[in-house]
Formats: sequence, structure tokens, C-alpha cells
Amino acid sequence: MTRTVVIIHEDQWPVARDVRLASLRTDPDAFGANLAEETAFSEAQWRDFVRRQAVLVVFDDQAAVALTLVESFDGDFGATCWLGGCWVTPSARGSGVLRSILRFMDEEGPSRNWMVPGLGVWEENAGAIAAYQAVGFVIMGDPVISTRRPPRRYLRMIRRPQN
Repeated sequence: MTRTVVIIHEDQWPVARDVRLASLRTDPDAFGANLAEETAFSEAQWRDFVRRQAVLVVFDDQAAVALTLVESFDGDFGATCWLGGCWVTPSARGSGVLRSILRFMDEEGPSRNWMVPGLGVWEENAGAIAAYQAVGFVIMGDPVISTRRPPRRYLRMIRRPQN
């Protein structure tokens, strides 16, 4: 099996759409986003979705098995980018996909300012919290009430540069 991580370009928007909608169908409670809203996106909206952030897709051979969205900015606790919509298809969970994404980010980090990634995870999502901790993320600060899904709360997690 060959595993590759790629940044999706605007003309590849159907790939981003398909994996994103699969994530929202499979694990709707894992995200702040809404399946009905994103299913209704036009081509122009999907193209904008891909343009406004780095959309990373992991392929095992030819099959897309994961998606992560990366926005660059100066965030809480020294984060230089924020990961969103992190999702791995159930059949690929536990196979090192998250490590592959972070290895790719470590390689791309200096040129894209992805040196200190941060993310938010629902405080009750113990499986995701454990997965992120296993690859070096640590919980920072107190839980925060979601603006997209109040009264749900999320934890902020940061991963310091790896040596």
C-alpha cells in the first residue's frame, strides 16, 4: 500500500467535497459543521472552501482515507495554524494516518508557517483526544463554549515543534 498526503487545489474541489461530506455523514457529532448546509454548497462555494485554507487529503493507494483543513494564523497559546475538520475513515483509523498528516505538516511547516499546530476537539470525544495526545498534542487552557454548537464545549490542543 502506498500512502500519500496531498494539498488539494481548487480544480480538485470534488475530492475535497466528497471526503468532507463523507466525514459529516459518518461522524456528524464530531464537527461544528452541518451536513445539510455543506451538501447544498454550489461548485463556487466548494472552490472557495478549497481556496481559503489548505485542504489535506490522505490517499491509501487511490482511495481517499482522511481529510484535514489547515488555516494559517497566529492563534491561542502560540499556535501558528489551526487544524479543522480532521477526519479519518473508520477503516483506516489506528493505521498511522494522523502521523502521516503531521509528518507532512512538519515537512511543509517552515515554508507555510505550520510550526505550531493547534486544534479544537469536543471535550467528550475521548478517542480523538487520546489520538491527538499520542502524536504530541497537549490540552491548553480551559474548555471553550462553541459558537457553532452551544452549549457544547471544546478543548484547545497544541503540538509543539518536533525535533
